[in-house]
Amino acid sequence: MEKIFVAQRVGSKLIATENAIDNAMIEAAGLMADMLQARKDLNLSVISGDKAHSKLVQAMALMAEARTAMVDAHNELGELKLRLGVRTKLVGIEHDDKNIDVPTGSQRRLREVG
Repeated sequence: MEKIFVAQRVGSKLIATENAIDNAMIEAAGLMADMLQARKDLNLSVISGDKAHSKLVQAMALMAEARTAMVDAHNELGELKLRLGVRTKLVGIEHDDKNIDVPTGSQRRLREVG
């Protein structure tokens, strides 16, 4: 299999993983907001649910660490890609024609960014 297609496959999984972590952080932040609003709506003491809030903050901190680790992994893979002589864009293969079909399941189209 050609290096470029292997790099494309790994890159797609990397981006999907990064998006999953971001989405988990978004959901956790929404959960925190809903928990705080629920306490307020029910006129509960600030003590109510304090341990749950603390655990959620702890989980969010771990998600932030995971996100930082994924950014580091992304950078490492970017360096490896260059050492292998593969030149790809964020969502596809670099090519002179900016509207070529990308060989993925989603059949995305490349476009120039920036």
